[in-house]
Amino acid sequence: MPVYEYQCEDCGHRFEVRQKFSDQPVSECVKCGGHAKKAISVAGFALKGGGWYQQGYNNAGAKAESCPAAGSAPGDSCAGCPKAVNG
Repeated sequence: MPVYEYQCEDCGHRFEVRQKFSDQPVSECVKCGGHAKKAISVAGFALKGGGWYQQGYNNAGAKAESCPAAGSAPGDSCAGCPKAVNG
């Protein structure tokens, strides 16, 4: 069951209520009995970075890219390149 966050418009108290989707929203503050409204809160997690899909899963049939540093100047190598180290 999801957890919803509410805030009392009278006393400012914020509280959480575990409810089913089909339950009616809470309209009364658990602390003072005043009028409560559903609050919008920040998500508990964020997806960042390329992830497994971007780093290989979607490139299964694609050709391997050449190293951009290869051949750009004499003595340049791909030794420090992540693709050279990781394959």
